[in-house]
Amino acid sequence: MIRRKRPVAGACALLAALTAGLAFPAGAAAGEPTGQSAPKVNLLLDVSGSMRAKDIDGQSRMAAAKQAFNEVLDATPEEVELGIRTLGANYPGDDRKEGCKDTAQLYPVGPLNRTEAKTAVATLAPTGWTPIGPALLKAADDLDGGDGSKRIVLISDGEDTCAPLDPCEVAREIAARGIGLTIDTLGLVPNAKLSRQLSCIAEATGGTYTSVEHQDELTDRVNELVDRAAEPVVTPVATEGAGSCAKAPVLESGLFTDREEFGQQRWYRVELLAGQELRASVSVAADRAVRPDYGVLLRAVTVHGREIVRGEATGNGRTDVLSTGLRYPKPERDDDDGAKPAAEVVCLAVTNSFSADAGVKTTPGLPLELTVDVVDGPGGSSDVASFGLGRGWWLLGALILTGFVAGLLWGWLSRWRFAVWRTN
Repeated sequence: MIRRKRPVAGACALLAALTAGLAFPAGAAAGEPTGQSAPKVNLLLDVSGSMRAKDIDGQSRMAAAKQAFNEVLDATPEEVELGIRTLGANYPGDDRKEGCKDTAQLYPVGPLNRTEAKTAVATLAPTGWTPIGPALLKAADDLDGGDGSKRIVLISDGEDTCAPLDPCEVAREIAARGIGLTIDTLGLVPNAKLSRQLSCIAEATGGTYTSVEHQDELTDRVNELVDRAAEPVVTPVATEGAGSCAKAPVLESGLFTDREEFGQQRWYRVELLAGQELRASVSVAADRAVRPDYGVLLRAVTVHGREIVRGEATGNGRTDVLSTGLRYPKPERDDDDGAKPAAEVVCLAVTNSFSADAGVKTTPGLPLELTVDVVDGPGGSSDVASFGLGRGWWLLGALILTGFVAGLLWGWLSRWRFAVWRTN
């Protein structure tokens, strides 16, 4: 059985997106999918001694991983540059210091030669320690450069044995570099401690954690992640919200990044024509230590200060990212005099209630990611705006009519039965 944990986005993943967005000037249009550089994937495989255990479909964990890798190499898309790095593959001794240095690049990240890569995988044998933290740092260096998507897929059967270099802190450090790298993790043992560590690593960069117990599950999941790396990358656009709606930047549909001070309110504007619908969402990341019990509020407000709709979310310290969203359909105009309809200016206000721990720097502000989408509204948008039911309005009407008819029939049947009783 596969168990997945998916965060909205990791706190440091927002930092990576923010840094990438700073290369673009603040503006109204969001970036397009880049695709200028080839997507890169680095498969990071645990080859420690515990991989000898034979508990995956009657074969060893190492054998299952090799078979999965061979099938993944056959299915890797041509446009993906793939590499393989190992941890714990070379040092068999008891010297912890040496064991924690044991990570090597088995196959360099680049255009894939399937025969060479399979030959390299065939040489692997379970050997030493589990230096996940050091291996993650090296794997990130393998992917440095280029603006395509970058992904590390970590496969391990045990937690890191090289503390105090905490793999979760390493993952946060990698995300903070701003190279847009995602780490996905797969655990080969249903172990609570391993699950917590691998989940933490994945969440730090907006990746996923999966627990697998069968060889075909491992193959399918790694194939899925490699294919995902080939999907187009959307570059967010850096913008700067204002302290009031009147001075706020006008945004079109797209993905935007900004920074917001603790407890600050940031304003943005969107122009909306009759018959269109505004869909907006915001995520604010706690990229440093904050006090528990916090919230994020997103409001759509008219230029005159009247609130139209709001979305809000609260947290208690268990997540690094808080997200919320809203929808506002603008009714179509009843008159059709041929004149060009005037756009309504909708003000979006983002407010957070994060507060910093003592001694924590409050500048720069918290990473903020704002998604704006202006689409054609659904049919009967005036009904949606008035009642907020959309197509559910027709279902509600049908239920009311059905209930009314059923009531009449029941009343008539009851009177008839009473009349028959009196007659008898």
